[in-house]
Amino acid sequence: MAHHITPADVLPASNDSMPADAPTVGVVVSLNIPEMTDEVAGLVARFTGVALKELNDVGARVVLFDSSRDDLSDAALADQCDGIIFLGGGDVDATIYGHTEPVNHEYGVSRAADDYSIDIIKSTIDRDAPMLCICRGSQLLNVALGGDLIPDIEVYDLHRGGSGDPMFKDEHVNLEPGSKIATILGRESVTVRSGHHQAVRRVADGLVVTARADDGIVEGTELPSARWVVGVQWHPEDDDGSASDRRKLFKAFVDEVRAARA
Repeated sequence: MAHHITPADVLPASNDSMPADAPTVGVVVSLNIPEMTDEVAGLVARFTGVALKELNDVGARVVLFDSSRDDLSDAALADQCDGIIFLGGGDVDATIYGHTEPVNHEYGVSRAADDYSIDIIKSTIDRDAPMLCICRGSQLLNVALGGDLIPDIEVYDLHRGGSGDPMFKDEHVNLEPGSKIATILGRESVTVRSGHHQAVRRVADGLVVTARADDGIVEGTELPSARWVVGVQWHPEDDDGSASDRRKLFKAFVDEVRAARA
């Protein structure tokens, strides 16, 4: 049994000393994934901690929404946050997007966490608050808006490590010129940290593709009708990746949160 991750394990000390007028960002993540291995527990704790500290460093106070809790009756509280960010985690329940066959390499499915997250995604879009959706988050964004997923990428070597290798690896991604993510990162070709076996397949109505891997798999989307909704399949909060790219993305998001609040 992997160790049980608590909010105290991931919330930075700096969160308690943020200025009273700091914008608030609701962070939705499952701290404890079903059948979580020690390796995955270490990744969840590390990535979540990096993301929360980065949000503080660029001026936002974090409000944590742990979608793995037994009591998930607080989704409406996310509406009180100035912006929302979704972090990575387990697979999305395939039956939500109509896939009923067994899924190879499926792990960490929690229908309760999916339903909770999709409710928050829809509500955040309805109130036009800024939202950044990472990995599982970008998949949930697509599913929430009516799209579907590749349940398991068969030729996976660009996207994740194989058996016996580290799960996360460097991946080359091409960004759509003029997209929010290309504008933020300042270029149209990036190396990112990836470790995924699922991805967006049929893109939901209203979403546009902003990034693709070299094999054509969708790696990023945005919602042009919204003020600021960006999905990335990769993990900017993996501190084995580019610190400057992570800072650019989180700062752009929090700048938008601050502007929306004003």
